Amino acid sequence: MQPEQLQIFVAVARCGSFTAAAKQLYISHSTTSRAISALEDELGVRLFCRGNRVKGLTAAGETLLEEAEKLLDAAEAAKTRVKAAAERETSNMGEKEK
Repeated sequence: MQPEQLQIFVAVARCGSFTAAAKQLYISHSTTSRAISALEDELGVRLFCRGNRVKGLTAAGETLLEEAEKLLDAAEAAKTRVKAAAERETSNMGEKEK
């Protein structure tokens, strides 16, 4: 699973539509569809109940949504902490030069 696939999955789950998720993420519908298909193939499960439209998440999809949101939130928090550490380091280096 790639972070981009998880972002697309979460967007489709939240929007309830491949088309709406694609528009929200500024990507093509086919990219959205391929990402979801790749996730389903990798996991060996269906993530969405669908016919012509997304009708909801399967039990596996609901579980993945919970986990994907945690992973994406953790990645964002890590990015914030790393940037803050770099800013502190730069600030400390400036004080040492004085």
